[in-house]
Amino acid sequence: MANTTPGAASAPKPSSSVKLVLLGEAAVGKSSLVLRFVNNDFQENKEPTIGAAFLTQKISLPNRIIKFEIWDTAGQERFASLAPMYYRNAQAALVVYDLTKPTSLIKAKHWVAELQRQASPGIVIALVGNKLDLCTDAEGSGDAETAPSEGGGDAETGAEGAAADVEADTQTDNNARKVPKREAKAYAEEESLLFFETSAKTGSNVADVFTAIANSIPESSLKSGRGGGGGAAGATQAALSGAANRAEEARVNLGERGKVVKDNCAC
Repeated sequence: MANTTPGAASAPKPSSSVKLVLLGEAAVGKSSLVLRFVNNDFQENKEPTIGAAFLTQKISLPNRIIKFEIWDTAGQERFASLAPMYYRNAQAALVVYDLTKPTSLIKAKHWVAELQRQASPGIVIALVGNKLDLCTDAEGSGDAETAPSEGGGDAETGAEGAAADVEADTQTDNNARKVPKREAKAYAEEESLLFFETSAKTGSNVADVFTAIANSIPESSLKSGRGGGGGAAGATQAALSGAANRAEEARVNLGERGKVVKDNCAC
């Protein structure tokens, strides 16, 4: 007879908290990615994030439950100076860019460099190209890989080729992609980043990003990140960060008013 221990089959998995930060230019869809992951929802006209938003979500791995404590940072330049407060001690980061906006990839590379320079050693970074739903290319490559034909060919072949060219032009006109997948993927491989192209609108690949990150966190980081009361700690940290945001805005406003007074001074 098999030797079974009561309750062994239903023994709970160990749980670990992972601090994850989202960085990227404004309007690339960071908040929409988080909303899709946490609530499986999408809002067409989402308001811009002010400062940062804090959310949590769990992922169940075969041998562990990962609780993501997610900091969704604002992309506006005036909040950039606050970013270190959110990625400090983070074990993972999503650096997001917009597949339809090349400058957003440039900004993403800036954030990757800053994380590599100042964030915790061993942080897992995923480079994420969002708004895949706007890209009509079947494989998501965004690159034309057709070679020019050699020789004159017959009339039927020429007609088929012309028709194919017209169809290709139509697809290009309807394709909003401006960042080739090949380019971004090559950069991610060069910098040892996870790489995904996603659509927060359709949900494509969104869960895969967070699952890949959960599987990539070193065991040592998971152990050090374990602890109870994560929700309360997160709520407290969110409140403190909200106060920090308000203080920063007040400081900026005071500085601007002081500058005006100084400029008008007759002394």
